[in-house]
Amino acid sequence: MSNNYFKFKQFRINQEGSAMKVGTDGVLLGAWTEIDGTDRILDIGTGSGLIAIMLAQRTNVNAKIDAVEIDDSAYEQASENINNCLWSHKIHAYHLSFQDFCNKTEANGYDRIVSNPPYFMNGLNAKGEARTKARSANHLPFEELVVGAKKLLKPTGTLSVILPIEEGEYFERIARLNGFYARRKVSVLPNPGKPAKRYLLEFSLQEVVLQDYSLAIENGQRHVYTAEYMTLTKDFYLKF
Repeated sequence: MSNNYFKFKQFRINQEGSAMKVGTDGVLLGAWTEIDGTDRILDIGTGSGLIAIMLAQRTNVNAKIDAVEIDDSAYEQASENINNCLWSHKIHAYHLSFQDFCNKTEANGYDRIVSNPPYFMNGLNAKGEARTKARSANHLPFEELVVGAKKLLKPTGTLSVILPIEEGEYFERIARLNGFYARRKVSVLPNPGKPAKRYLLEFSLQEVVLQDYSLAIENGQRHVYTAEYMTLTKDFYLKF
C-alpha cells in the first residue's frame, strides 16, 4: 500500500496533500460518533476528509455534512476525496478557519459536531509548516472550538472529539466551564492492561449520566485486534 492513499471498504482516501495521514484516531472518531436522529453534522478540521466521509457512509440519505478546513493543500485533498466518494452529494467542504465559519453560520443548526482537533500546546510544534498547522492548537485553541461549537449546536446536539489523555482532560475542563456535560468517555488502550493513550469524548448541552468505559485496540499481540475494536470499525477496514 502506498503512503499516498488508504483504501477502505467503500472509499479511498488520497492523502499526499494532507499533512495528517489516515490514522487510528480519525477512524475511531468516525466510527464511534453517534448518528441516531442526525440530519446535520459539522466536521471541524476535516484534513483529508476522512471523518466526514465515514459519517456520510453511516448516516441516512438526507443527512448533510459540512467539512471545514483552513489549510490550502488539505482542503484541495479533502475536496478530491469527497468528490470521488459515493456520498459526495451529502458533503460540502469549506475552505476557511473554524472561527470565520462560525461567524458566518447561523446558530443552533447542527445535530452533531465532530473534531479530531489540533492539540499541541505550549509551543510544541510538529515538524513542517503544514503538519504544525494541522496539529498546533495555536490555530484553533480549545476555548474557541468549544465556544463556537456551543453556538452552532442544537440544544439537543452533541460535540465529539478524540484527544491524548492530558489534552483530553484539559478539554473536559474547558467544555465544562462553557456549559457542556460529558456524555460518553472512552479510554482507548493500545492493549488490555496498558495505560490509555487517547480519550474519545462526547459532550451534551443537557446534563446526563456519564457513560465511562474503555476500549482496547489490540489483544496483547501486534495486529491481533480485540473483538470490540473490530466490531466498531468492521464497516471500514478491509482487513475486518
